[in-house]
Amino acid sequence: MRDIGIGLIGSGYIGKTHAIAYNAHTAVFGGPARPVCRALAEINEEKAVGEAAALGFERGTGDWRELLSADDIDVIAIATPNALHKDMTIAAIEAGKHVYVEKPLALDAHEADEIIKAYEARGKDAQPLVHMLGYNYLCNPIISTLKAMIDAGELGEIIHFRGRHNEDYMASPDVPFSWRCSKAAAGTGTLGDMGSHIISMAMHLVGPIMSLCGDTDIIIPKRKDAGGTLRAVENEDQAQAIVRFAGGVMGMLETSRVAMGKKQGLAFEIVGTKASVEFDQERMNELRLYESGAARGRAGFKTILVDPGFPDFGAFCPAPGHGLGYNDLKIIEVNRLMKAITEGASVPVDLYVARDIEKVIDAWVLSASERQWLDVGLDVGRA
Repeated sequence: MRDIGIGLIGSGYIGKTHAIAYNAHTAVFGGPARPVCRALAEINEEKAVGEAAALGFERGTGDWRELLSADDIDVIAIATPNALHKDMTIAAIEAGKHVYVEKPLALDAHEADEIIKAYEARGKDAQPLVHMLGYNYLCNPIISTLKAMIDAGELGEIIHFRGRHNEDYMASPDVPFSWRCSKAAAGTGTLGDMGSHIISMAMHLVGPIMSLCGDTDIIIPKRKDAGGTLRAVENEDQAQAIVRFAGGVMGMLETSRVAMGKKQGLAFEIVGTKASVEFDQERMNELRLYESGAARGRAGFKTILVDPGFPDFGAFCPAPGHGLGYNDLKIIEVNRLMKAITEGASVPVDLYVARDIEKVIDAWVLSASERQWLDVGLDVGRA
């Protein structure tokens, strides 16, 4: 079994999900590659050493650049605030490391372009590098099965997509100002945080978003920071858009970080000419399917439960109905990374797809400002 050394930058909530996935991967999937937790970088040496011990890493460092020159590290995983992604990703690419970056790729499409330029500057003769973004909801076995159903024409022609990713973690005005409220640190607000997830889901299942008419809103304009100072919130709390996909499919998207009562409100409906489906991440092991042609009085949605016949599920459990959880999706995502490194397999979202998502977000913000429909400017031929 080949060891793949992991250097993780950041040990917050999402960094911990990385550590859980790396440590569990071999027990779940086995295979020719084993992720090994080599080093963890944090804001200072003391925190790094403590978190490395807690999360199963061999060592910790207060300087993330030390990971770049370490011979035993193959992958740089970046789980930091958004404003740090660009410089860290470019540095990792220039050091010849595979990169695994938590979404969003960057603050905007311009920064994403800089990252891709650095990647392409390596030249065709350079050793191939895997580049993957952390959009783990795409790795749900039910989503993989739905994608196969759509591609096989089981839903017929897709005519509409309605999706949302709403949560309420900032619904209270008492939630303090954080880096997520700052344009310099986060870029957009809910659009980059959760909107990027529903955009990625829509494009994964239906195709490129070519044009849109968007709107955004700040609901709680000021919040107190850790020191008690009242500060202006600089980015949107909620957003909605009407979209058109390549081929003309209509769609509607929305996202909110102040949607009272929504805890993991990533959900969507897809309407086809033969069938329709509904999905809700809060019930992530179920897919609701309506198929045309049933006898009168017998038509209705049926609930499909995940089972070992779905991609990846059987590695966790041999029985149907025994659901997976959020961290299991990260384990599946890490398995995609391992297969990409050892077998050349594709990944759910690479740098180019991630840049497309940034272009959609940029167009959404600009559309809201200019109050008009805008073309997103995606390369349909590449997409």
